[in-house]
Amino acid sequence: MLSELKIGKHVARFPLIQGGMGVRISGGNLAGHVAKCGGVGLVAAPGICLNSRFYNGSNYFKADSEAFKDELRKAYEIAPDGVIGVNVMVALSDFEHLVRAAVEGGAKIIVCGAGLPMNLPELTADHPDVALAPIVSSLRAAQLIAKKWFKSYHRLPDAVVVEDPDTAGGHLGEKMENIGTGEYDQYATVRAVKELFRDEYGADVPVVAAGGIWDRSDLERALSEGADAVQMASRFVCTEECDASDAFKQLYMECRQEDIGLIMSPAGLPGRAILNNQANIRQFDLDHDTRCRLGCLKKCSYKEGKERFCIVNALDRAQRGDVETGLVFCGTNAWKADRITTVQAIFDELFKDMD
Repeated sequence: MLSELKIGKHVARFPLIQGGMGVRISGGNLAGHVAKCGGVGLVAAPGICLNSRFYNGSNYFKADSEAFKDELRKAYEIAPDGVIGVNVMVALSDFEHLVRAAVEGGAKIIVCGAGLPMNLPELTADHPDVALAPIVSSLRAAQLIAKKWFKSYHRLPDAVVVEDPDTAGGHLGEKMENIGTGEYDQYATVRAVKELFRDEYGADVPVVAAGGIWDRSDLERALSEGADAVQMASRFVCTEECDASDAFKQLYMECRQEDIGLIMSPAGLPGRAILNNQANIRQFDLDHDTRCRLGCLKKCSYKEGKERFCIVNALDRAQRGDVETGLVFCGTNAWKADRITTVQAIFDELFKDMD
């Protein structure tokens, strides 16, 4: 029998979290349908207000919070009783405001990566039923978070997502030179994090494997290796319910395995993306003399010295359909996408005869 996924006080029928994908790749529509099918649906925070009715060109941070709550509302319209949460990058300038907007909007789970969310329990102290799940790539990161949270806030994570930097898409929690060396063992890390909470805190904290999860065999391997659940993101892009443009989805279906690789984000983190148009991304900013108007990241080499490119605008262009000059993040298995399907069909494939 397949175990359900219990994170804090919230229970999903299936042990699957849909990974957060910004800018507006995983919005309310995708998150709502994943939750409706029995998984945990996540709305991604980065750039959520762009191309929304809340943004007027000069109110980015205020619009960000309002648009975030609106996407949660859309998700709950689809799955009123579903387990719906958010993914908020610690690297965002309005991280704290977005966390507060998320709990006001009814998020049941907050997943945080791209930095260590050391003060997350403080930000959600008035909403104790909201489950908290940091993303880590190492035992050391999990230890630091657990120690800080337990000492300062007398609580532990409700789940921990262990992300494999060798396979995951988007921003990665590892140094560029350490990715792809063959030395990282994701499932050894999964088991070590599980043991950390059992041995040092006497707690059974669910550990979720993220990165490279595409099909049923990947799911079965993760569960057999000690993970309590999986997080999947790229697999959900080529669905009717995904919030990305048709052109974005088409690029997934056309890309080859060798087209996927690493970039250095202006956020100071490596990222995995489709590389075919990298020169065009930078050239767009040069041609248009793009200035940092939003200040969306706490640390950004483009904001500080116009190095690399404006990432939020590059992601926004791709989400709208400009994949010639836009940035398309993806995991290593995105090349396996060969058709537009539905969220329900993916759940049927993954969990048929397992529940």
